[in-house]
Amino acid sequence: MAGKIGQLCYLAWWFVRARFFGRKAPLQSVVFISDKCNLSCKHCSVYNHVNPLSKSYSQIREELEYCLSLGSRSVDFEGGEPLLWRDGDKTVNDLCDLAHELGFFSCTITTNAQLPFPDSHADSIWVSLDGLGKYHDAVRGEGTFARLEKNVASCGHKALSVSMSVNTLNVDSIEEVLDYVKASPFIKSIAFNFHTPFEGTEYLTLPQDVREKAIDTIIAYKKKGYPIMNSRSGLKRMKHLDFKKRCWISNYVFTDGTKLPSCPGYLTGACEQCGFSMAGEMDAVFHFCPDTILAGMDLRLPEKK
Repeated sequence: MAGKIGQLCYLAWWFVRARFFGRKAPLQSVVFISDKCNLSCKHCSVYNHVNPLSKSYSQIREELEYCLSLGSRSVDFEGGEPLLWRDGDKTVNDLCDLAHELGFFSCTITTNAQLPFPDSHADSIWVSLDGLGKYHDAVRGEGTFARLEKNVASCGHKALSVSMSVNTLNVDSIEEVLDYVKASPFIKSIAFNFHTPFEGTEYLTLPQDVREKAIDTIIAYKKKGYPIMNSRSGLKRMKHLDFKKRCWISNYVFTDGTKLPSCPGYLTGACEQCGFSMAGEMDAVFHFCPDTILAGMDLRLPEKK
């Protein structure tokens, strides 16, 4: 209880400094631990099958200490595929233990769920689900949905959620995905993002009218009580993106060691077509939208496994 109260006090302190005094300090860090991957997803620009990089345990420790020094208290380990990461006998579970040891409030793994991952040490797990059956396979490759289902069912983690990046290949699968998540005993919730047109993937970007219709559909299901992580206030903002971006709330450390103080989208000029729903969520938080604040608390301070 004392630990939870301390974390709540830190979040409140962080918010007051950011909202009223303009202090730009990250709350979450995204650390890419390897660009080695077992898939070649159509929307991805990260995987490297030729000469993949993989960080050492000591390098990741230094990067986590750096992120903490900036003010971050949540970390998401990403790849490539983070379940493939090894340094001697150390796995991503050791990185989760390290993050907790250093003082992070929560540690998340984002995985494509093509490998089994029972007994994960992460506080929460995000599985990339890009539609049911043929829709998911169209984005990630034949047979990937079947393996995902098998590994999610055997995971046993109570804070496992799925994330769907909506694009031109899978937009027609939104409603069936929502029904699937609601009925699943293995999935806590779903979060929606929308494809951001990084170079070479522009064809996956939703036309504006299709994007608006998709968001209206998600909001309608949210109103019906479906387990959607996005808040209604945040989703509404993602329709037209006419709000102030606060992408410095997450800092990034890439596989080659490059450090960015905010989302890399600004470097590519993708902000005007941003699909990262956290942007809308954070603007809603800064405008004191109660539904978004509650959703953020669930995300930032998950129940321990």
